Amino acid sequence: MSEGVLLHRRNLLQRAAVGFGGLAAASLLADSAPSVAGAEPLTTPAPHFPARAKRVIFLFMKGGPSHLDTFDPKPLLTRDHGQPLPFAKPRVQFAPTGNLLKSPWQFQQYGDSGTWVSDLFPHLSQRVDDLCFIHSMHGTNPAHGGAVLKLHTGSDNFVRPSMGSWVSYGLGTDNQNLPAFITICPTLAHGGVNNWGSAFLPATYQGTPLGNASVPSDQARVKFISNTHLPSAVQRRQLEQLRLFNEAHLAHSGPEASLAARIEAFELAFRMQTEMPEAEDLTQESQATQALYGMDDPVTANFGRMCLMARRFAERGVRFIQVTHSDSKVQWDQHSDLENGHAKNAREVDRPIAGLLADLKARGLLEDTLVWWGGEFGRTPTVEGSNGRDHNPEGFTMWLAGGGVKAGYHHGATDDYGFYATHDKVHIHDLHATLLHLLGLDHERLTYRYAGRDFRLTDVEGDVVTPIIA
Repeated sequence: MSEGVLLHRRNLLQRAAVGFGGLAAASLLADSAPSVAGAEPLTTPAPHFPARAKRVIFLFMKGGPSHLDTFDPKPLLTRDHGQPLPFAKPRVQFAPTGNLLKSPWQFQQYGDSGTWVSDLFPHLSQRVDDLCFIHSMHGTNPAHGGAVLKLHTGSDNFVRPSMGSWVSYGLGTDNQNLPAFITICPTLAHGGVNNWGSAFLPATYQGTPLGNASVPSDQARVKFISNTHLPSAVQRRQLEQLRLFNEAHLAHSGPEASLAARIEAFELAFRMQTEMPEAEDLTQESQATQALYGMDDPVTANFGRMCLMARRFAERGVRFIQVTHSDSKVQWDQHSDLENGHAKNAREVDRPIAGLLADLKARGLLEDTLVWWGGEFGRTPTVEGSNGRDHNPEGFTMWLAGGGVKAGYHHGATDDYGFYATHDKVHIHDLHATLLHLLGLDHERLTYRYAGRDFRLTDVEGDVVTPIIA
């Protein structure tokens, strides 16, 4: 074959690859193409090593649920109620607090694991043998904004890619007709879009929001997913015309990552029309399944619908699905009226979360789906005002389920009053490193060069918490 023919063919492939048609073809062929983590958009990269989990469902409890009133009972806190804390409080605190405040709820042991759970979670308490508790979480920021950003992006003071974006970048998608990263009813506060944004990663990897925290979940949909004005064939012709314009532009300007990402966004939007409406249609679910998620009760219907959507996206190949429990009035941020606030929140999420775990397990999805529950920090054992708890990043609880973690297991501990993580401490960076590890990604190798530096989700820190891995 002559050099001229080779050059002509290479030219053709380069020109086609940056256009709509080329990207669509790459999308269809991606699953069979060998690749590595961090490859170009539309590929399905191989993990660094065999993965235990294929996807993540993150149940984000906005505001900071109290570990002391949910999964980390402290008998001494009950005994010494009203007394001063017998050791020093943190040097940096969000607000002044007073003496010790016992939990208003009773705790009981459940399951073969003998896990202590408060009366706040009567349904979830029946699933404790599926859960892996980390009781020694700690962070670095006592304010919502910084702590939420740290939890989502690994940084509390810079704009960085969100964890869902890093996962999408590292693993690609299992379904070329849906986004790799979807966030359902996310909060617009305390970092807002930065919590699901891709920052300096290509825009292809940013999260796709369905509604927001102020929108009821039955209205949380991808906007304009159905085109009632133009048939598919006409839309395809429009995209082909845009391809010609973009090819002409790129022929003069050279490769442009932002334009390539925009082209892929158009292509993905076009493909989503074939699958997203069906994925969002919960009427396909039986009444029994909807009841399992609490959709037959006005108290639990909103969050239950979000959890059921998460399961439907998970089984359709979405890599990272975030479900946010938040509202504009009563988040998990009870600086006052702890009893009523936490009771309201727990009633809304308890049955849906238990239903999600049961449904995933029954369908064989829990084995390779990593479910992650938690907020940006915990609460103080000392009282704020007369009946509230302040922010506490010094020690709190999160739990995981499925996806290769030990079931019915407890890791780490806080002190006798629940203020500080003291035993087998797990920092947010360690948690991120562990989640990536379960997905088959080495957090030290999952990097992206930007502004002359290699960045990663865990920055220059983070250790995998190996004791929790099954």
